[in-house]
Amino acid sequence: MLTRSDDLEILLTVVDCGGFSAAADALDIQIARVSRSVSRLEQQLGVSLLYRTTRRVELTDEGRRFVEHVRTAMQHIQQAEECVLSLGETPQGTLRVDAASPFVFHQLVDLIKPFREAYPQIDLEITSNEGFVDLLEKRTDVAIRIGKLSDSTLHARALGKSELYLVASPEYLKQRGVPQKPSDLAHHDIIGFTEPKILNKLPFKGVLEVEPTLLSSNGETIRQLALAGNGIACLSGFMVRKDMEEGKLVAVLESNKITNTDREQINAVYYKSSSVSLRISAFLDFIQPKLKL
Repeated sequence: MLTRSDDLEILLTVVDCGGFSAAADALDIQIARVSRSVSRLEQQLGVSLLYRTTRRVELTDEGRRFVEHVRTAMQHIQQAEECVLSLGETPQGTLRVDAASPFVFHQLVDLIKPFREAYPQIDLEITSNEGFVDLLEKRTDVAIRIGKLSDSTLHARALGKSELYLVASPEYLKQRGVPQKPSDLAHHDIIGFTEPKILNKLPFKGVLEVEPTLLSSNGETIRQLALAGNGIACLSGFMVRKDMEEGKLVAVLESNKITNTDREQINAVYYKSSSVSLRISAFLDFIQPKLKL
């Protein structure tokens, strides 16, 4: 049994747009063709992929699993096409990259000079935003995002995972004591994020509500506050691993911590665009093996 690639593209558009009519408008085709493509896939697979209502469509469990695999397969096909098409071409032009300032400071800054030497015809523009940016509104080609992705209209490339650590300065722990169990944090000063609040969820089993006593919108500011002895902070390893190795920060409650949380994920996201895809691939291929997450 073979499925047609255009049927798969239409299915993904229906899912991303939330309905048959919106997908038809986005693809500039008749709604009847959209309906036939989805029906053809369902007949070939022998399952229902979508729940159809008068207002929108939603994926069935089978449809959700199928779409996840289709997205991955289509990304691989796109990468293979770009690889062949780019043979002999030299990446050139402007590449606009956005990332949270801690990622820029601790990961990208040291890689910019060697990247520019390797690709002298690419002009980099680097911006820092603490929240998720609208790539189109901010005229950004690729954004590096930390945490779970929710925008299915973007193409994503996983760059790796960065383990979380609860850290404090030796001076703070000497004065206030080392917490022995997560509940002890209620008696400590906690440095947290103003938003989003999900960044203040600590990596322990169960729900542990600890209200931060000191807040900042910027991860690098939180790191500096921890270094200055203001309390305990939960930060990504790519920010604090060097501090821990040098003894400037100490990790606490390591035996209680859980790993593989959503916040550990680091992805590069971008819209499919043939005009910049070669530059994006060059940048991500260059930095990924050199990241110290």
